[in-house]
Amino acid sequence: MIRLKVERLPGDRDPKPVWLWSSATAAAPADVDRWWQVFLRRFDLEHTFRLMKQTLGWTAPKVRHADTADLWTWLIIAAHTQLRLARPLAEDLRRPWERPAAPRRLTPARVRRGFRNVRATTARPAAAPKPSRPGPGRPAGSKNRHRARHHDVGKTVKRAESIKEHQAQRC
Repeated sequence: MIRLKVERLPGDRDPKPVWLWSSATAAAPADVDRWWQVFLRRFDLEHTFRLMKQTLGWTAPKVRHADTADLWTWLIIAAHTQLRLARPLAEDLRRPWERPAAPRRLTPARVRRGFRNVRATTARPAAAPKPSRPGPGRPAGSKNRHRARHHDVGKTVKRAESIKEHQAQRC
């Protein structure tokens, strides 16, 4: 257990000690220094995971295999990296209640909103797609490997079987 004592807080508030836990048996002062710095950066990590889940749809697909989940995670990480790299190029398409932000201080969600303007200004190394016909479909005799859609029915409420029972319950 590590006890951190804050010397002062803004606004003359009373600082309370912060307790951190570590499984290391012997901790050097450099280790403790690193741990409290990581503790302070935890909000960055929490907001990154929130962005990946809510904005980029990390948990949206219901994948059935661990390999597929790993690939999806790497795809989300690549998308997050692209949003970070596109930050200086993106316009701030803010909502009416949001404050204006400097171009280098845009959040990844705001960069995503302005990404359509970034795509229009960047070079396109690939040629235009050629028109194509629909594919041949699944070969005859092979099994369908796609999972059937499952709609949640929801919870049903137990109702009275007759009008007299219903009226008796109301009284």
